[in-house]
Amino acid sequence: MHKTLRVMRATETEGVELASYRLKGVAYSWFEMWEDSREEGIPPARWSEFADAFIDHFLPAETKADRAVEFETLKQGSRSVWEYHIEFVRLSKYVVHMMSTVEARVRRFVQGLSPLVINEAATAALNFDMNYGRMVAFAQATEAQKLKLRMGK
Repeated sequence: MHKTLRVMRATETEGVELASYRLKGVAYSWFEMWEDSREEGIPPARWSEFADAFIDHFLPAETKADRAVEFETLKQGSRSVWEYHIEFVRLSKYVVHMMSTVEARVRRFVQGLSPLVINEAATAALNFDMNYGRMVAFAQATEAQKLKLRMGK
């Protein structure tokens, strides 16, 4: 969910309503048409559904394709786990189809981690209750511990 919605404690469906109040001009016209095109009797749109539709409509296909490639090749490299996580989240919205389950999201995140933490993270990912947030926290803690050990040598 978008960080502003979390800060406001809005649900995913309330977030769509709140965002729609901020739209102006062409964006608001698009929103009205999009809302009217949704089937009657279905639950209110969730944030992820709205964000996907908005990006699909307003972002050029070439840009989406470029971001998808960036995501597919994303590695932690010399970034911290936190910096990698921020970039992972930024680019993941362009490949929603690749992130259909929590397990897929965790697995892809682990694949891009640096050699410093990947082995421990891959093992932790096997835990049945591991979600994305826990994995980020685990990888950060592992990174901090290993960097601290390196500094002590």
